[in-house]
Amino acid sequence: MATPLALIPLAAPAQDLPRDEGRDLVEMYCTACHSTRLIHRSLGYTAADWTALVSTMVYLDGQPDLAVITEYLARHFPPNDTRAPVQINGPLTLSIESWSGPTRGQRARDPVEAPDGAIWWTGQWADLLTRLDPESGEMREYDLPAGARAHTVTAADDGMIWYTGNGNATMGRLDPASGEITEYPMPDPAATDPHSAIVGADGRVYFTVQRGNMVGRLDPATSAVDLVTMPVPRSRPYGIRQAQDGTIWVAANGSNRLYRIDPESLAVTDHEIPHAESHIRRLDIAPDGTIWYVNSGRGRIGQFDPASGALREWPSPSGPASHPYALVWFDNAVWYNESGMRPDMLVRFDPETESFQSWPIPSGSIHAGILRHMRVTRDGSALLIHQSATNTVMRLRP
Repeated sequence: MATPLALIPLAAPAQDLPRDEGRDLVEMYCTACHSTRLIHRSLGYTAADWTALVSTMVYLDGQPDLAVITEYLARHFPPNDTRAPVQINGPLTLSIESWSGPTRGQRARDPVEAPDGAIWWTGQWADLLTRLDPESGEMREYDLPAGARAHTVTAADDGMIWYTGNGNATMGRLDPASGEITEYPMPDPAATDPHSAIVGADGRVYFTVQRGNMVGRLDPATSAVDLVTMPVPRSRPYGIRQAQDGTIWVAANGSNRLYRIDPESLAVTDHEIPHAESHIRRLDIAPDGTIWYVNSGRGRIGQFDPASGALREWPSPSGPASHPYALVWFDNAVWYNESGMRPDMLVRFDPETESFQSWPIPSGSIHAGILRHMRVTRDGSALLIHQSATNTVMRLRP
């Protein structure tokens, strides 16, 4: 949602909302940022909970429009359990710290830890990067170039902060000390949407270009940007990681593919995952070199061994519609989320016992946001996650 003062002009059309008092206001405010499809797909709320959710998106505090909007939503979209997850209880307990950014509606996402211990995230819809000191709670927001729509932020060992300009076809670098931003335009006009990024062990930045069907490499020493197109058309390269041997692995969100990329030549090796409906949003690499991935299209997680070609998959507890999304190897286990469920579930899979345990990701009584990316702190002791719709980032420790 947005007001005329919001920083987020992402217009989206209204879709078949029930005719009743308040519909025009919902269409006016909500579709400034997102389609009403998100309302139809929500878990539904009481008027009080709709008010709480709206307050994370837009400044309507004290305005009469707020009551009209939330009462309309509560009448036509009351609580339901159509997307209820299957929770698996277990012995592990989690310690959770959480922080919310000051700018509403920013869609906080992709938190990452910098070498100095600060936590950074991107507010994609508000063209912001935020730095959090987790010890003091102090936050500083950095404005990005208008329309950058940073999708991912990552931190280099030298303290520089890199982001993907998903909205303006750039890679960007922020110097936290000076606030200076350097943009690196894509050399190919088809590379419109840099998506996810990592800083490699060699100091170069590797990134995916989802709609452009490319993977890129940026050398900070020379400012050179090189791109390679994936062999399968419209495969939508998405998540990206680097293996211990330096090779780059990429998940294909639009196809049943994993890609291995040589960091020097950018030569691509295509690994097909069984079943045409498989598609892979994110992946990570275990210490033994095996690739763990989410099969979002089939509600599964999988393990691929590049050395032998062996592949196994396990169904996620909440079933085929669970849509596993983010994934990371942490604390000798695979952690991922079930983004198709409400609430969004954090799931731990133990490869040794092949057992699951899951928790609802904390969001109060609002189950609107999903986790799109997660990473481990530099010392390996904690997991960083987010809830984009509720503008919250979290640090979890088992």
